[in-house]
Amino acid sequence: MTTAPQTATIETKTEKKNGTTGTAGRSAQGATTTVSGGSTGATEPAATRGRTSIADVVVVKIAGMAAREIPGVYDMGGGLSRTIGAVRDRVPGGRPNVGRGVKVEVGERQTAIDLDLVVEYGVPIADLARDVRENVIDAVERISGLEVVEVNITINDVHLPDDEDPERPVEARVE
Repeated sequence: MTTAPQTATIETKTEKKNGTTGTAGRSAQGATTTVSGGSTGATEPAATRGRTSIADVVVVKIAGMAAREIPGVYDMGGGLSRTIGAVRDRVPGGRPNVGRGVKVEVGERQTAIDLDLVVEYGVPIADLARDVRENVIDAVERISGLEVVEVNITINDVHLPDDEDPERPVEARVE
């Protein structure tokens, strides 16, 4: 005598926005979802059918690009991070890391951002920090829809005019 394999169904009570209730079950064996009772969602507006998740890396890239748009920001990241980034940028096929110097915490509706900056010598740091903060908040909120609760900025270094620029070829002193 053979018996059919048994599957466990987990049912949860759901409450829709319109006040109706239904149950949704999930089969433990086949990983299929069944919906029974209540409205099926066909009458719900399309914008409310589903969930949107935003990965941390998305916010990191938006914040990194927005911070770099401000004049006076020379580079981003700490010393070791910038050194590794410079090597990575020179590798054929390597792309610049726009997320270098950016750390984020992303929740369902809010995000907090930490930035590590290198500023150009002579740029007023308080003004620069305000401009970066405003631009990052505007870009992240506009593009992602997340509320930015804070943007913490750490100035790690000042780029001096006589510092060697790794992008610029060094002229030979002798011929």
